[in-house]
Amino acid sequence: MLLPQKLQIPNSSNCKPHEAIPNFPPSLSLKVMNCTDCNYLPDLLPNLIPDEASPEWMNKADNAWQLTAAAMVGLQSVPGLIILYGSMVKKKWAVNSAFMALYAFAAVLICWVLWAYHMSFGTFLTPILGKPDVALSVDPLLEKFKYGHIPTASHVFYQFGFAAITVILLGGSLLGRMNFYAWILFVPLWLTLSYTVGAFTIWGDGFLYDHIVDFSGGYVIHLSSGVAGFTAAYWVNGMHT
Repeated sequence: MLLPQKLQIPNSSNCKPHEAIPNFPPSLSLKVMNCTDCNYLPDLLPNLIPDEASPEWMNKADNAWQLTAAAMVGLQSVPGLIILYGSMVKKKWAVNSAFMALYAFAAVLICWVLWAYHMSFGTFLTPILGKPDVALSVDPLLEKFKYGHIPTASHVFYQFGFAAITVILLGGSLLGRMNFYAWILFVPLWLTLSYTVGAFTIWGDGFLYDHIVDFSGGYVIHLSSGVAGFTAAYWVNGMHT
């Protein structure tokens, strides 16, 4: 790979070849010339030497894509499904349906960081659940996640997007059927008692982790929201007119 023109290593008799940069990430394995009459080294170091904001173990590309993917999933929920649900029902139910999706997104975020994330990806408690805990402490969030080269904070945000859209997809089967106040109670209960079980069992350290390949979240997200939505639509009273 060619370096930018400003960073090309000069061919000078005053340069000592192949001296390693102190504290340079070993994963990059980059050697440069130590020049006494050039100013190349200061131009190279600022974006490459690890610091607190960019530790050596973090892959910036992986982290950037993780955050981008999470944001794209979030946009499917807000405003994507809000607009869809508001346009699917009669005019008098439009605002209620839109607020059901908006509330679910906000409520899942609060529940996720207070207890649900660790129930899904935390310390082993039972074969189907992790130990509830708060995911707001700065030090654990900035540590390396157990898989990949991203901070735990990025994984918390990424998985929140999937948890939120799962509940909102389920809500589509209850448009015009459920009172908004009942929905307020339903969202945290279903997230805690149903979604976290599937997530920990298959994605966390549950008993199915080594036995199932969950392509694109098909089990944890689509299957759970589909079955729960079908069941809810069956048991809840018919659509109001």
